[in-house]
Amino acid sequence: MIEAISHLIHRDYPAIVKDFVKLGFIPDGVNLDPILPVLAKVFDQALEGGGAKNINFQELASDLAQITFDYPFRIPPYFALIIRAIGVLEGIALVGNPDFAIVDEAYPYIAQRLLTDESPRLRSALRYTIYGKSGVFDAERFIDVMQAFESFITAAKSGGGEDLKGSMAELGIITNQSEYLLPGFQSLIPQQPQPVETRAALGFLLSDKGSFFREFLLDEIVKGIDAVTREQLVRIMSLLGVQNAIASPIFGMVPTIGRFRPAALIPTITEEDKVILNNVQKVLEFLTAGSSLSSTSSQALNVPQIIQELLPVLPGISAKVLPDVLSRLSSR
Repeated sequence: MIEAISHLIHRDYPAIVKDFVKLGFIPDGVNLDPILPVLAKVFDQALEGGGAKNINFQELASDLAQITFDYPFRIPPYFALIIRAIGVLEGIALVGNPDFAIVDEAYPYIAQRLLTDESPRLRSALRYTIYGKSGVFDAERFIDVMQAFESFITAAKSGGGEDLKGSMAELGIITNQSEYLLPGFQSLIPQQPQPVETRAALGFLLSDKGSFFREFLLDEIVKGIDAVTREQLVRIMSLLGVQNAIASPIFGMVPTIGRFRPAALIPTITEEDKVILNNVQKVLEFLTAGSSLSSTSSQALNVPQIIQELLPVLPGISAKVLPDVLSRLSSR
């Protein structure tokens, strides 16, 4: 079901039809081609109200039931009970709140499962949720999932008046990790008198539980470093007056050898780089917002302060991530 919701978010109807086979709605071996356009029409209508999170579950279940009369599509007995229970709960909620959406309310739990479940299928669903059909990192989807995860943490800590137990309770509080440093280097790292208070999303990414998520974000980190570096080089060259590589006295001293041209020494910023830089800014602003690492709403992002406050916790992460980052950078 979680896989189906991740496909629904991206309107990947061919994948949703296959999900229905896994869930028992469509028998194995049935030709899916005639069913696909019908299901696509049903879900297009359901998504008109503002996306997957705003689906009316009762209306969707009614539309799916109609398909059973004309196509080899059935509602499994176990799911009929689920539909009845969810339909009753949704109906009660809609009386009190006309804007209630069952998927939106369930999304924090879905995000928690996607981020913490080690099953290969859910890890694949997490990657798909962030990257979609195009395979391109979507910063908005990333932020959406992490915000939902934070909502789950908040609800779990406050629900029933009991605190969340176990390692999940420590998310958002990052402790000193200077033990990863070589002897004698501890004194070079400023020690925080108290643990660094961060938002739960950043705490999760820096925790052991976030290792898988960090792993598949490494490519984005490398792309971001590469794009930021070239952007800074372009700015420096612009400040030095190196606008025209051929006319510049600096590049005029570089001989032309065969196909080699001095202009090749100037880094370029592509449209993809601009998207990556925009993603980096969005993710950094999100991860550092609403915590002791963030600036006020009227101030710019204080990168030096962020680095200064995170220094005590970076060694442990660097020991795990830095070798892989350097390896991927060298291969670009």
